Amino acid sequence: MDTRKSFALRQARSHGYRAPAPIGMGVGRPAPTVFASGALHALARGHEHPACITLPERNCSHALADLEENARLAEFEAAIKGGFDAIVPALQEIAALGLGEDFARRAQEIAQRRLGFQFSQAVLERAWVNGPEMGLLFGEATFAALESAIARFSQQIRAEMAAGQSLDSFLVDCGFHAVSISTCSDGRLKGLFPFILRLPSSALVRRDAFAGVLFDIEEDVRHWESAELRRFREGYPTMADANTRYLKVAVYHGSSVDPSHEGCAAHGSNINTAIEAALERLYQFRLAIENAFCCGASTDLLLIGVDTDTDAIRIHIPDANGDLSPHRYVDNAELYKQTLGLDRDQATLAVYEAIRAASNSDGWGRGEGMPHDGMRRLIATLLINNMSQIEYVGQYHGGWYQDGGHAERFIGVGNGFQEVQIRNLAYYAHVDTVEEGAQHLDIGIKIFKKLNVSRHLPIPMVLRYRYDSRVPGSRDRVVERVRRVAAAIEARYANLLDQGLLILRARVQDRPLGSAIEEVDLG
Repeated sequence: MDTRKSFALRQARSHGYRAPAPIGMGVGRPAPTVFASGALHALARGHEHPACITLPERNCSHALADLEENARLAEFEAAIKGGFDAIVPALQEIAALGLGEDFARRAQEIAQRRLGFQFSQAVLERAWVNGPEMGLLFGEATFAALESAIARFSQQIRAEMAAGQSLDSFLVDCGFHAVSISTCSDGRLKGLFPFILRLPSSALVRRDAFAGVLFDIEEDVRHWESAELRRFREGYPTMADANTRYLKVAVYHGSSVDPSHEGCAAHGSNINTAIEAALERLYQFRLAIENAFCCGASTDLLLIGVDTDTDAIRIHIPDANGDLSPHRYVDNAELYKQTLGLDRDQATLAVYEAIRAASNSDGWGRGEGMPHDGMRRLIATLLINNMSQIEYVGQYHGGWYQDGGHAERFIGVGNGFQEVQIRNLAYYAHVDTVEEGAQHLDIGIKIFKKLNVSRHLPIPMVLRYRYDSRVPGSRDRVVERVRRVAAAIEARYANLLDQGLLILRARVQDRPLGSAIEEVDLG
C-alpha cells in the first residue's frame, strides 16, 4: 500500500479517529489508564462491549475481520480446552464408584469414555489400600491432555509452514531480518501468536516469556549475535550489508474489567510499573548492543500492550529515532469501534491514519517524527490482524472472557513450549537455572496455590527443553540439564512435593518446531 496516498485520502475524508489524549506518568504527572477507556469502563459495568454496541444481539461485523479463521480457531480452542476441562468431572465420577473388586475396570472405562485414554493400572489396583490416589490421577490426566494438545499443535505448525515463509518475506520486506518477541509468563497471553496477533510460526521470529516481561538481556544479545553472524556467513535472510534491522518486541498486559487485581502479577497489577519495566528492558537491550558493537548495530524496538479481558491490543508507536513513549500509541479497541461501519479499503486507510495521528501526539506523547515505512507497515498489519481477534472474543466469548483472571491448567518450565499456544492453558516460566528463574517459578507456584492447592489438587509442572541434533552430544547435555533443574525444583518446593501437591514430568525435544517429544526419566 502507498502509505503517503492513504494518509492524504484520510486527511481529505476523516472518519473521526481521535489520537490518544496526552497523559503522563510518575511524580507530578497524571497516571496513564492504559486499558480504561470509557467504553472499557462500560464493559466493566456490564454494559457495552468496546467492539460492538449491539451486543448481545451481535448483528455487526468488522470488514477487516476474518470470520472463517475465527470459526476454525474457536473449534480448535474448544477441542484443546475441552480435554482439560473434562478431567475433574471424570475424576468425580470415578471417586463416586466405591471400592468394589471391579473398581479398576470401571475407572478405566470412565477414563476412556470421558478423557480418551486410560490411567496407570498399578495406581488403580492399589486403591483398595487407602482409596483412589486422586492427586496422581489428576496429574496423569493433565499430562495426557497436554500430550494430545501438543499433537494437535504440531499438526497445525506443519500446516503453517507455507504461511510462515510468507511472513518471513513480509518481515524482510519491512526491513527486519530477525524478530525477538518477549511476553509476560501470564497464561492469558499464551494465545498471543495464533490468536491475538494472528502470526504463524516463522523461522525469523524468536519467542520467550518471563514474569513481568523481564526478559534476559544477555540471552537476547547472544541471539542478536547469532542472527548477525548468520547474515555475515550465509547471507540469511539478508546480506550483512543490507539495510535491515533486528527487531525486539516486548508485550505487557493489563485488565480493563479489574485493573487493580487482574493485571500483571509480577508488577502487583500496576499497569504503570509494567510499562516502565518493559520499556527499561527494551532500552537496556538496545544500549547493550550499541555499547558492544557501536551505534551502527541497528536495532528497532516495539512495545505492545494486551487487554486480557478483550484481547484488544495497544501498540506504542516508535518515533523517527526509534524511541517509545507510554503515551504514544494506537488503541485497537477504539479503532475497531470507529471503523466498524467502513468497507475494507476505508478501514485499512483508517488504520494507517491512526498510526500517523499517534505519531503526531502532543504533550507527554510527543516524539521526533514518524517511524520508518517498514515499521508502519508492520504495525498496521498487527492492528488489522487483531481486528479479527476482537471480533472473535465478541463472537465466541460474549465480548469479554469469563475467566478474566488466572485459569491455567499447568506450569511449563524450560524453553520448549512454542507448540502450546492457547489463552490460559499454561503459565510458562523460561528457566535456564532455578537460581536465575526463581522469581518466575515462585509467581507460578503462587498462582497455582490459589488455582489448585486450595482445592486439594496438585500442581502439574512440565519441564521441556530443546536440544540441537546437529550438535554432537547436545541431547545428552540437555537431558542432564533437565535433571539438574528438576532436582533444584524438588528442593525448592520440597513441602509441596512431600504432600503430593507438586507433580513433575520432564521432556526434551529437537530444535525444529513440531519435532517428536521424548520423555526423560527423573529417577
